[in-house]
Amino acid sequence: MAVLSATQIVSGVGVAVGLALSSVVVDELSGSTVISGFAGTATVLGAALLALPTAKASGSGGRRAGLSLAYAAALAGCLISALAISLHTWPLLLAGLVLVGGGSAGSLAARYSATDLSPKGRSARHLSLVVWASTIGSVAGPNLAKPADQIGMRLGLVEKAGPFVFAALAFAVALALIFCLLRPDPLTLARSLNAGPDTGRSPKGTIRTAWQTLRTTPMARRALVMIAVSHTAMVSVMSMTPVKLHHDGSNLDVIGLVISLHIAGMYVLSPVVGWLADKAGKVPVLVLGMALLLSAATLAGTAGDHGIWQVTTALVLLGLGWSCGLVAGSALVTESVPLDGRPAVQGLSDLLMNVCGATGTIVAGAIVGTLGYGVLGLVVGVMAALAGVWLTFTWRTDRP
Repeated sequence: MAVLSATQIVSGVGVAVGLALSSVVVDELSGSTVISGFAGTATVLGAALLALPTAKASGSGGRRAGLSLAYAAALAGCLISALAISLHTWPLLLAGLVLVGGGSAGSLAARYSATDLSPKGRSARHLSLVVWASTIGSVAGPNLAKPADQIGMRLGLVEKAGPFVFAALAFAVALALIFCLLRPDPLTLARSLNAGPDTGRSPKGTIRTAWQTLRTTPMARRALVMIAVSHTAMVSVMSMTPVKLHHDGSNLDVIGLVISLHIAGMYVLSPVVGWLADKAGKVPVLVLGMALLLSAATLAGTAGDHGIWQVTTALVLLGLGWSCGLVAGSALVTESVPLDGRPAVQGLSDLLMNVCGATGTIVAGAIVGTLGYGVLGLVVGVMAALAGVWLTFTWRTDRP
């Protein structure tokens, strides 16, 4: 747990430093605001593409192998990005940012690693502590971008290449922590302690293993749906809220404060969410998360042109709802599938989560651009409500 938490902090710095400047640099190199939007898409796409290779490596070689692959990809991506900035070529920068997405893939996989050796009834708490640790790096990272740029220029790097070299250093430290200190490997040790008949088997294909496992574990399927709905709802509303506030006349300081409070809602209370999921049950916390997302969408969608406090409250609730969905859903996935099938199902979960997030931003932009921010709130609210009702109904029908 200590190693995973420390790695989350360090890798979180790397992810945040890169994200803080990526769209700005792409904008400067390409001269196009439209192309600059692909910076974020490239990173999310990279996280999705690397989710399954990370899971496959974990399934065959243990968590150390999977996490090392993810952070090594992010390290290479940062160096490629720094080279692209030096060469003034934005296509190469976008390619580098795809690999930088490995940092996010590693962070997502690390939360599952925390549950491999969890005692019964504590998986959500262990998972939530690792999720919470990423907050420190995510908050500190953007504030280190400017000093890293200044140091980089003193060392002879071109402007804005320094932060990516600094991010590469952060991922190198994360890689070293995982490779040197994550011993014994938690998944390998868990398998050796497991007395079940499938102990020691390695999955032959990540996607095939995931689907085969999900066919026999309906609760895991429901957990994956809840994770996907939570992430889609959160990303859709969060991505378009700065646009809404800007159109309403809010300045960048106000927008930054609202987003900061939203991020606090996502992470700060995650240990409380984990404790509640272990005590009250994962499904009730997932239903609570859907209720919070519904409330957030309703408040956001009905906020007027100057409803800044209403939007702020909505974004905090949005973060809390996402936290309930991610923590309780991820713990439920872990508890619902056999040990040897976990890496594959967990990798598929992260893949779907990132694909849904990327799709959500595109659809949300289209809705707001054509129908307005209020309609986006309505759509997200209906989605959350239907998901909550569906989960409650199917869960009750399974209970004796």
